[in-house]
Amino acid sequence: MQLHVIDSGKDDRGEGVSHDTPPLVILHGLFGSADNWRSHIKQWQRSRRVLALDLRNHGRSGHQAGMQYEALAEDVMETLTPLNLGRFDLLGHSMGGKVAMTVARQHGEQLSHLIVADISPVSYGHGHDEIFAAMRAVERAEPGSRKAADDIMQEAIEIAATRQFLATNLVRDDDGIMRWRVGLDEISDGYPSIIAPPGGEGAFTGKALLLRGETSPYVRPSHREAIEAMMPNVRLETIEGAGHWLHAEQPKAFRDAVNRFLEET
Repeated sequence: MQLHVIDSGKDDRGEGVSHDTPPLVILHGLFGSADNWRSHIKQWQRSRRVLALDLRNHGRSGHQAGMQYEALAEDVMETLTPLNLGRFDLLGHSMGGKVAMTVARQHGEQLSHLIVADISPVSYGHGHDEIFAAMRAVERAEPGSRKAADDIMQEAIEIAATRQFLATNLVRDDDGIMRWRVGLDEISDGYPSIIAPPGGEGAFTGKALLLRGETSPYVRPSHREAIEAMMPNVRLETIEGAGHWLHAEQPKAFRDAVNRFLEET
């Protein structure tokens, strides 16, 4: 399926603007969207074309059953291919990192660099039960304001930053009710695929960077063998003072690490 794209390389007439450096394509994580990356896009677009995609069932993209990584990677390539980007750099966070690894396995010849933010190419246990419970509670209550939605979510989610992140997915319908723009049913049904390893086979032999948050449990020493098998030319760096949402918690350090990698390699 065609995905919604925020594209810094388009002017007011919608015509592509070229840069000497490869374009940078960004893939968000679970319950995220391209909008979450606007501050980074603003910085990176000074030197290159930047494209941030809404994956299926997220943001402004359509809803469709199936959250297998092969399907999500196919969506990405179906969206990018008509744009004739040439070789591009690909950055993915969390679930988007697994999509990026799948794209790298299946279309590695089109990537200049692969950047994975705080995820390993392994299976994970169920870790979003509280989030699903909170979102379903909001869905049932049909609140009329963000404050009312936050009060409902607070019963299941104590951390305010998590509630605020989820609230970026709330939109007001014609009846004044706050509803989720994500495909909650499709994501819930596809959750076993989301916590599975990336799709495809073999390794991406190009230059790769894996950034982990210092306090995040998502990239562990026990994952090292799987990481190096998937990305034999990987550089592993830690962003101090950050957890899983490292790009939001330490935005400058995250961006600096990405820039160093792209400039040095």
